[in-house]
Amino acid sequence: MKTIILGAGIIGISTAWHLLERGHEVTIVDRQADAAMETSFANAAQISVSYCEPWANREAPLKALKWMFDKEAPLLFRPQLDWQQWRWGLQFLAQCNDAAFERNVQQIVALGAYSHAALKDLVSATGIEYNRLERGIAHFYTDQKSFDAAGHAVELMRRHGVQRRLVSREELLAIEPAFKAYGDRITGGTYTSTDESGDARVFTQELARRCAARGARFLYGHDVLRLNKIGDAIDSVAVMPNRAGGTGQKDFILKADAFVAACGSYTAPLLRTVGVDLPIYPGKGYSATFPLLRPEGAPMVSTIDDGKKIAMSRLGNHLRVAGTIELAGFDLSLDSPVARARCHMLSRRIEEILPGVCDTRTPEQGGDPQYWTGLRPATPTNIPFIGRTRVGKLWVNAGHGTLGWTHGAGSGKALAELISGRTPAMEFGFCGMPGRPGTLAARTA
Repeated sequence: MKTIILGAGIIGISTAWHLLERGHEVTIVDRQADAAMETSFANAAQISVSYCEPWANREAPLKALKWMFDKEAPLLFRPQLDWQQWRWGLQFLAQCNDAAFERNVQQIVALGAYSHAALKDLVSATGIEYNRLERGIAHFYTDQKSFDAAGHAVELMRRHGVQRRLVSREELLAIEPAFKAYGDRITGGTYTSTDESGDARVFTQELARRCAARGARFLYGHDVLRLNKIGDAIDSVAVMPNRAGGTGQKDFILKADAFVAACGSYTAPLLRTVGVDLPIYPGKGYSATFPLLRPEGAPMVSTIDDGKKIAMSRLGNHLRVAGTIELAGFDLSLDSPVARARCHMLSRRIEEILPGVCDTRTPEQGGDPQYWTGLRPATPTNIPFIGRTRVGKLWVNAGHGTLGWTHGAGSGKALAELISGRTPAMEFGFCGMPGRPGTLAARTA
């Protein structure tokens, strides 16, 4: 088959690789000049099967209300005159109960385990290097109530086969001694030795180059203008070069046997133009990448700070710090008061936890913190949409929220299997599969 993939992030490139392995002819379209230049560019760097709990739980509504006027809140809902935001919010609230939480965890963990195995196979086959650290992921707590609640999360994950375990403060500091200066404020933690970390952008770009070497056609610097629908199926896609793709050309048409929408948060508005309405809404996430002043004092174990809900991952001679979600539409600005406050929170927090280890100076102070923001394509359940839509020849691989890197390799492999007429070997509700609990109709009702 000839397949066109719209989007060259970790999801789109993983899909391309697995389609090529199955003998398909693949074209990838992306508006940027290279792969992984948007949501996959500077994420938290964690492959976190053990910490993939849905945002929606019974405590979430009260927390969201409490955080609405806090610029540094882990989850900040900023009301807009946007029907899609409010609809998404109502669907999110419907998931804030124990039964939905348990159901959603099962799906997310199933995909995470499948994806982690797919990633390991892919790395073994390609030899890609991307600052990978197989040291596990730790999670520390700074108050007793949160640490006590962590025990329930550990039990839940272990029921689904994830070997996350509770650790005392002393055990956590033995696992990662870099936090000793902050140790008197740590109550305890959890640890999963099987998780890992690495640079998603480097990995995705290297995988894209290997796709090109295997014959994939890349149309970087091209905007997707429209999907052309004839009857009940997609006939073609219209694209046009932008400034990143050169000048002097007009729009043109691409035809294929299958079309895959893997455009992150932009998937939903694109698909609505052909009658497929998915509840995917952008969650603005932030990160900072700091040069290390004292590499010997920086953590080697990727870690989550529960107090601020931020993740820290070592990437060579830099430390990536990422976190917070802001629900405020398709805003990518870094110069608003809210954006500046959230970026500076990352710098300030790292100095509290790892004093003097990183160069956290602002650009005005002569530093180079590499602040960044990206739009996480979130569904109300945190379960992505993977599979066939009700429009012929149109497939979707989107809605991975903060877990695109964790779920990327497996999502690509699973969709390639579906397009090839096979059923992936995991219990997951793929779109467009009759009788499965996660079919498109069931999950958008």
